[in-house]
Amino acid sequence: MPTYKALLLNLLFVGSLIGFDHSHAAGDLTRRTQALPDLRFGSEESDYAVSQKEYQLETGVAYQLKVSSDGQKECAFQAPEFAQSIYLRKVEAGGVEIKAITLVELEFEDAGEAEIFFLPVKPGSYPFYCKGLQNKGMEGRFVVK
Repeated sequence: MPTYKALLLNLLFVGSLIGFDHSHAAGDLTRRTQALPDLRFGSEESDYAVSQKEYQLETGVAYQLKVSSDGQKECAFQAPEFAQSIYLRKVEAGGVEIKAITLVELEFEDAGEAEIFFLPVKPGSYPFYCKGLQNKGMEGRFVVK
């Protein structure tokens, strides 16, 4: 084996022993969330209002999203394709922290709110909506780059 290859292998070996081969993150990146604008269903102007029609997100960035309903219309918030493309850290609602693998639905029969903490892991464009009320405009989109 040529001398330079042996020297390089030894340097790589020593480097791995002292940690050059590990990437070091400063803490849990899923806990450094960026707050998104609240997603509110219903308003004083319209029972079918949606405060945000689109969210621009990036993979690998942790977010928190407060979803609320004013209670004028029953809203079953769903985003099935999006739920399959994120790491869900937790959902907070009514003073309770819910840890789950995925999120199927947030159902608002009356006024209420829940906060979702998540990390997008797959790029794409994913619809969200109040089930059955999409034709009334209660829908939007998560765009993940």
